Amino acid sequence: MEDRLMTARQLASYLNVSERTVLNLVQEGALPGVKVGNQWRFRKAMIDTWLDDQMLGLTPRVVEPTPHPAPRKMLALRSCFEPSHVLADLVATTKTGVISELAAFAAGLGLVRDDTWFVGALIKRENVMPSAIGQGLAFPHTLRRHPEQITRPFMVVGRSRAGVDFDALDGQPTHLFFVLGLRYEELHLPWLARQVQMLANAELVDTLLHAPDAPTIYQALLSAEAPIAGL
Repeated sequence: MEDRLMTARQLASYLNVSERTVLNLVQEGALPGVKVGNQWRFRKAMIDTWLDDQMLGLTPRVVEPTPHPAPRKMLALRSCFEPSHVLADLVATTKTGVISELAAFAAGLGLVRDDTWFVGALIKRENVMPSAIGQGLAFPHTLRRHPEQITRPFMVVGRSRAGVDFDALDGQPTHLFFVLGLRYEELHLPWLARQVQMLANAELVDTLLHAPDAPTIYQALLSAEAPIAGL
């Protein structure tokens, strides 16, 4: 059932929206679907991942699956991100290599209990839908929340100066990787959406790409967060 196909009507019921809304979204390219003959079909696993990305702020939110979302717990970036969480010069040159290198890095920091599990969980998510949103940015994360494996919510950042083919939407190499360790199913982590908002700034991305070292990358991200968060 996790990977079953749904019709537009079934998906509308699942999202609690009208069938017309579903058809408009898929025709605009905002919703992942495939046309079989003259009928649209939707993979449930991809829809769940798409919703997940909307909640995380990785894609624009166009559907509110619940009419009265619970209040979000506000977290500052520094509560999930530390100077030691930056790997300024990735060695890996492939997608799997980058994931493995950053998973081992997170495990070495004590943020995940099993780096082998983390690699598998990150790759499983990538197989459903790539986390590279284009413009040199990717936000790898797991499909489900795993409090037994994630010691605390975190973000680790990796940088590849040369760039890596990460199946980005724009077809360009990915240079900056923001690996998210998500502990709570409710996704009450608005700082994730805040990162996407911050990184829409091309000047910040350029600063991160050309920063001389990890402390400079860390400080640039914290400084960029301050005006957005009202700090």
